[in-house]
Amino acid sequence: MKQLILLAALLACALPASAQIEATVSGQVLDAQSGLPLANASVTVLSATDGLPVTGALAAGDGRFVVSGLPEGRYSITTEFLGYAAAETPLLVGGLNEVYNLGEIALQPAFEGIEEVVAVGQQQVLEATLDRRVYSMADRIAGSTGSILDAMRGLPGVTVDQEGRVLLRGSDRVSVLIDGKYSSLTGFGNQSGLDSIPAGNIESIEIINNPSAAYDAAGMAGIINIVYRQDRDQGMNIDAGLTIASGTLSRRRDDLPTDLGSFSRNNKLIPSFNLTYNAADFSYFLQSEFLVQDDIPNNEFTSRFYDDGRVILSQVPENRDQEQYIISTGVDRFLGDGRSLSVSAILDFETHTDIAQVPFIDGETMQRDRFWFWREKEDTGYFNINADYTREFEEPGHEISVSLQYTRGWEDEAYFLNEESAVRIGTDMTHLDAEEHTLPFQIDYVRPLAAGRLELGTRLQKRWIPVTYNVQRGEGTVIYEGLGDWSEWGEEIIAGYANYVLERERYDVEAGVRIEQTDVYYDLPPENTYYDQSDSYDYFKVYPNVRLTYKIDDANSLAAYYNNRVDRPGEAELRIFPKYDDPELLKVGNPYLRPQFTETLEVSYEHLWNSGSLIASAYYRNIDDPFIRVFAIDPTNTTYDIVNRIYQNVGSGEQTGIELILTQDIASNWDMSGSINWYDNVIDGDQVALLFPIERPFIVERSENNTWDLSLTNQLQFANGIRAQLTVVYYAERNIAQGTQDARSSVDIGITKPVLGDRGELVFSLTDLFNDFGIKQNIRGAGFDAIYENYYETQVLSVGLNYQF
Repeated sequence: MKQLILLAALLACALPASAQIEATVSGQVLDAQSGLPLANASVTVLSATDGLPVTGALAAGDGRFVVSGLPEGRYSITTEFLGYAAAETPLLVGGLNEVYNLGEIALQPAFEGIEEVVAVGQQQVLEATLDRRVYSMADRIAGSTGSILDAMRGLPGVTVDQEGRVLLRGSDRVSVLIDGKYSSLTGFGNQSGLDSIPAGNIESIEIINNPSAAYDAAGMAGIINIVYRQDRDQGMNIDAGLTIASGTLSRRRDDLPTDLGSFSRNNKLIPSFNLTYNAADFSYFLQSEFLVQDDIPNNEFTSRFYDDGRVILSQVPENRDQEQYIISTGVDRFLGDGRSLSVSAILDFETHTDIAQVPFIDGETMQRDRFWFWREKEDTGYFNINADYTREFEEPGHEISVSLQYTRGWEDEAYFLNEESAVRIGTDMTHLDAEEHTLPFQIDYVRPLAAGRLELGTRLQKRWIPVTYNVQRGEGTVIYEGLGDWSEWGEEIIAGYANYVLERERYDVEAGVRIEQTDVYYDLPPENTYYDQSDSYDYFKVYPNVRLTYKIDDANSLAAYYNNRVDRPGEAELRIFPKYDDPELLKVGNPYLRPQFTETLEVSYEHLWNSGSLIASAYYRNIDDPFIRVFAIDPTNTTYDIVNRIYQNVGSGEQTGIELILTQDIASNWDMSGSINWYDNVIDGDQVALLFPIERPFIVERSENNTWDLSLTNQLQFANGIRAQLTVVYYAERNIAQGTQDARSSVDIGITKPVLGDRGELVFSLTDLFNDFGIKQNIRGAGFDAIYENYYETQVLSVGLNYQF
């Protein structure tokens, strides 16, 4: 197996480079003496390399002109008008802005001396390859028929954990945006929906490791922006797709003995439909995706070794029957005079039924001591409506926008629990109903400058999450008493930011600051006996960001970054109500969690050549008061061996790493690329007090480990438009709180072929070919050790057809 993976790794590598920028240049031609506009003045753009004309324009009646479509490079702008001396304006189109405002270009009458007008332009940020990368889904063949999580798995610097969370450079503290807007994906469980959102309607995935002050301060590891497809061709555009798939084709490990076991050969059906209509002053889109599947999102094997010699084996197979519906729609209306209004909405509704039979087996006698079986019925989803009003001024890129949106997320979860053991034969039921409401209001202002741009903005956000919890306890119940039946968490943020970009021929500067006042409350029921009071706190924080870039020459650049970020605990991490899918490894939150703050330093180098590129980055993160999930024995229960998995703030942490991203065209039909991220991960030791179910001291031992992640992709073009892709992902062994996580790997294959007169595309993909991407963790706890293995569904065979009408 390892030899096959190594061979595939040596053959592999290929991800798309960042898209090329096309800049827009504007200005106004005036009479230098009278200040009056010079209508029909001639503006010619010449290449600074060979002096040949590239493009041009005539000034309008007010003297204003706009030239579009300029790629990166150096130019000379010649402005001429009969009876006036021509003006030469040097122009640099760099990598930071897509809009250049040259301001007023004053022409002297021909009989007077000419003073040279000098302006260095810039483009509004579209691509900054050293810290921002956009990956087209059209080039992600191997994961394009699966979920967004499948598509992200082979991206440079991206890893995925067993809970369906994306990690950037080893951290899961990532803010997820959809079409540039925050959604409930940053609410329940931070990224809870990524593993079930189909990738078919996604146009691109944008990764920003060092966000500017214009973004919310949350997400120490960076930002992932998921962009949905929208056709821009005039008139009606319709396309549809259908994917059929089967998952968990093979098993990594035999099930422990039960009647049900774990699902395999899980069938899936994913149809999608897109419609757009574009007119001169109006555009409309409608997108829909449906997912019907059997799944095994978790298949958890745990072996516990207690200090007194006892060994307990268990398995929790989360067998799922799932349906999901995603519908998004929106309209853009151009109102004239540079004014536009955009209104959009998205509904994501998911319903599933999980069933599991959980045996607890004596490791010495191999006899079953306890049998826990349950059924869960859960409805989750979110609804978002967003309205954006934009006022564009006469100069391209000079605009102010106002945005108001509302998001409602929900989680309606009912567990029907059954037990058979020597202690009891009984039933229990828990029903949790949580809603997340988010109401942000934002104003953003952008003004292009002759050599950069200025961004200003403010954001007001209110978020509140009421939870109700109902329990029906049977005889000899295992459900904790004294929990109460409700809670409510809320947060209000007032923020403002300023960001300035300056670009010169040899250097760039981006500097910004974001200030935030945050007020948080968590109201707990008086019946709760584990936490003696409700919680509230507030904090005022300044989050600076600085980026300095030095352009050695056209092919080499150096950049340095500094920024501060925050990660706020979400409702699932704060939740006071335990989850009983595994009654002896009990997951529970902590309402007294505090935010963690991160300071990041990074130095990057970029080298470009005709057939490829290299980006090398060295980074350092200092994390203050990180919150993690710890394993601790419940000493109050003498009937069962219960281990609580509790979230807790623990001291500090550090990450120091080096990331390399390489792309190379081997031949006209063969592209290769890949990345490697090596980092030293430090978890500082700390002694804290756990409060659930009783207050007790807890010690987290210090640990340090050098680890690395590898991603390699190889893409080939064949005759008749056939494309093939091979992706290899490898995560080395690493330290985690209280233990280590073993190495794991995945090999993914994808093939596409044009069909139906090139209006359709047939896609074949197979993820995790060798079924080797499951997780194994080795836990060292107080009074016990444990081996935790999760062989959730990672191996999926898919065949899809997309058709453009």
